[in-house]
Amino acid sequence: MSHQNIIKLGIVQMKCTEDLKQNRDQAVEQIRILAAQGAQIICLQELYSSLYFCQQQDERFFELAEPVPGPTTQNLQAVAKKLGVAIVASLFEKRSAGLYHNTAAVIDADGSYLGKYRKMHIPDDPCYLEKYYFTPGDLGYQVFRTKYARVGVLICWDQWYPEAARLTALKGAEIIIYPTAIGWLKNEESALLAKQYNAWKAVQTGHAIANEVFVVAPNRVGEEENIRFWGGSFVVDPFGETLYQAPHDKEESVVVSCNLSRIETYRRNWPFFRDRRIDSYGDITKRMDD
Repeated sequence: MSHQNIIKLGIVQMKCTEDLKQNRDQAVEQIRILAAQGAQIICLQELYSSLYFCQQQDERFFELAEPVPGPTTQNLQAVAKKLGVAIVASLFEKRSAGLYHNTAAVIDADGSYLGKYRKMHIPDDPCYLEKYYFTPGDLGYQVFRTKYARVGVLICWDQWYPEAARLTALKGAEIIIYPTAIGWLKNEESALLAKQYNAWKAVQTGHAIANEVFVVAPNRVGEEENIRFWGGSFVVDPFGETLYQAPHDKEESVVVSCNLSRIETYRRNWPFFRDRRIDSYGDITKRMDD
């Protein structure tokens, strides 16, 4: 019989404003609340410090960027150390003049900075004009060994790509976290809304099942310009069971228990990794096999 290895994930689903300090203070307050409720790893949504500025191309928004590590990570390190929690925080990284990334920093429970992941897949869609701001990541897919679990981090648009989830799982992730900023355009037909959300959740649930890992997707909520962010943050287990799903219309912070020993149980009985035909996958690196 497998042993119990239960960790507690904290998810923050929040609205953002133009006031950067207010957003950061609110996130830290939610981290404190979740830590008091027993959370061990706490996940923030994509670009939580600001409004989702990528709805338009405007040079002034580059002023929001900062070094990673930098002032915000240093503050979060102090919070993590004081509370004994690991934190995953999505930030707008300034690497050098004219070179910026959409980056997630990972901080361990002792306050140490474990490293960062730079978003690999960059969208360019109506109201998601990220290619103007972000250079694709060049750090590869990574796993961070926190005090409580091995955490892989991918960001928003990455969540549609099974290759990213697979490579992160192959590196030993027990949990894949997707900080997210996604919602409905205000002029979209109502018939499409549920379909879009369901597709978003379904593809990530598929990643959890195919890789037999926990998947966590903290998303923002509220209206910002042309987007109504759909919230709906969730946690699914390695067999696709929903352990938690947030509402679409309000802020919510929650602690979710995850039994990491279930990974071993599922992988013994559904041995997807054992049966992978790695000799047959060479064409996956082609743009199209034609």
